[in-house]
Amino acid sequence: MPNETRSLPGKSLLALAALVAVAAAPVQAQEPTGLLDSIHRHKTLTSTVTDNGDLNPYAVIVAPISVGKIQKDDILVDNFNNVSNLQGTGGTIVDYNPTTKKTTLFAKLPQHLAQCPGGIGLTAAMAMLKSGWVIVGSTPSTDGTTRTRGEGCLIVLDSNGQFVTAWTGPNISGPWGNIAMVDNGPTATLFVSMAGFSVPGPEVRDPESGFPVTMKKATVLRIELSIPEGKPPEIKGQTVIADGFGHRADKDAFLIGPTGLALAADGTLYVSDAMENRIVAIPDALKRTNSAGTGTTVTKDGLLKRPLALALTVSGHLLACNAKNGQAVEIDPVAGKQLYAQWIDTNQAQSPPGNGDLFGIAMTPDGTGFYYVEDDTNFLMEAAR
Repeated sequence: MPNETRSLPGKSLLALAALVAVAAAPVQAQEPTGLLDSIHRHKTLTSTVTDNGDLNPYAVIVAPISVGKIQKDDILVDNFNNVSNLQGTGGTIVDYNPTTKKTTLFAKLPQHLAQCPGGIGLTAAMAMLKSGWVIVGSTPSTDGTTRTRGEGCLIVLDSNGQFVTAWTGPNISGPWGNIAMVDNGPTATLFVSMAGFSVPGPEVRDPESGFPVTMKKATVLRIELSIPEGKPPEIKGQTVIADGFGHRADKDAFLIGPTGLALAADGTLYVSDAMENRIVAIPDALKRTNSAGTGTTVTKDGLLKRPLALALTVSGHLLACNAKNGQAVEIDPVAGKQLYAQWIDTNQAQSPPGNGDLFGIAMTPDGTGFYYVEDDTNFLMEAAR
């Protein structure tokens, strides 16, 4: 139902309204709020399911320019699952044009790609350069679990969605979270979280907790690019600027690890540490020559319920999608305060509502709202005033 504001079933409206009112209230009445308390509409834009049946949308990005198949401000969304709903097997990217309201297939990659160890399973790690190149991460599987996880790669596509090359190497293992980026045209700097290192299958359990065993090997990798005119980007340097994050297999979410990345104007990189239920700061991210470990905690627990993708608002606040409920949380990272939470996915088929439904998020071009995806319905959504 494109362009319709979502409503709730009547029988559950009152109960859920009470729940939302409690969860969405400011942490303290006197604290300022920001973007989320101005958001009052949630519009369904399009289905992200492709003709070949790929589903489970992850990455959400907004095109910076018009080139090839893409128009400026188009929204690109990729799929992590194939028609059999196996995680780590999706290979398609859709393109939604907010002006024409048309959805087209931008790219379709084969499930098995020799240049990408383990095959194709497109994740939240996606970016588009001003030069028109699209870069997307693959964290693949053959059975939908980390038991058959491949090391994966970063894939470079041209502006018509055609495969150009794949980047691999010892620093690249399970490109997972949304990409933070500085794009100067002829050069660019990417930040990508890597959550694949040594993760076993979900059947390998910690005898004390009973959960799949947690590793402490996830990283954030800074990649320096050179983009020659008319030629694909080339990697000129790589630096691990953060490491030691926890990550583990999960039968429902494939794996849990650092996911959200957002770069502030002062060069601080914010990372959502899903395993520790916190947001951390990596100082001097653009210039540092060594790892900051797991950084400094900005905020932890409270309204956060396993934070995933991050977006930076015009005012410098962070928006984080929760994995364990359908809320987005707004954070003032300088003050270290959680300001507000809003229930953006209210599907009561999950408990709590929206549990496991959210993932990617991106600001609208005018900064007054944001785009996000709902994995339960495979819809691209817009949150607006």
